Parts: sequence; structure tokens; C-alpha cells
Amino acid sequence: MKNNNCIFCQIAQKKIPAEIIYEDKNVLAFLDINPVSPGHTLIVSKKHYRDFASTPDKTAGHILKVARKIAPKILKAVKATDYNLITNNGVLAGQSVGHLHFHLIPRGKNLPRPSWETIKYQNGEIAQIAKRIKK
Repeated sequence: MKNNNCIFCQIAQKKIPAEIIYEDKNVLAFLDINPVSPGHTLIVSKKHYRDFASTPDKTAGHILKVARKIAPKILKAVKATDYNLITNNGVLAGQSVGHLHFHLIPRGKNLPRPSWETIKYQNGEIAQIAKRIKK
């Protein structure tokens, strides 16, 4: 399935240029043009799936295998020691392109660090949420 209006589908079809660092029959990895740090890579399925929840298990698993394979090469190339591997699911979670993609973001002493906003649970709230999740 391809979506001709999707920028990642267009990259996978080679209609839009990208700095591709990995490609196989099902997956493409390319450098993000708006990186958080040098080497910031997007790993996408060549087939169009809206997000992680709508992606078949086999495809999602393959993307993670590719991430594991290319991560050491990216880290070495940009002299990083650590990385984030994340996907955003939905607009409110920060997904800006409606095509499943994982961000592999190199981190190191001289690279930007992630900034996570945290919240505080109210008294008893954590146990209630855990209970609802387990149902």
C-alpha cells in the first residue's frame, strides 16, 4: 500500500531525494532533514502504515531489527555513545508525518540531551491507573 501524498512514501519510491543510509526490500532508513542531533535517522516501512498501532507485527519487528543493525554504525560515524529510539503515535504525541517512522537520535557528551517533562501522581492515582491498565 502506498500513499502518493505521503512524503515518506515518495522518498521510498525515490520521487523525493533523501540521504539514504540503509535500504532493503521492506525498510528504508535516511537522515532526518530537521535533526535533533547529527546522525538523526528516520527508519520507515516502505509500505504505508499510519502508525505503530496499525503496523503488522512482522513489519514492526523488522524495523526494530534494522534499528539495532544500523545504530552502532550511526554512533560511530557521529562519535556518539548513546541514542534514543522512539516513535510518535498520533498528532498529540508529536507525530508530524502520518506514516510509521522511528527516530534513532544519537546522544553523547557534546550532543543535545533529551528533555522530558514529568508529572506528579496524586495520592493513590498511580495504583488506580495500574489497575485500569491491567483490566
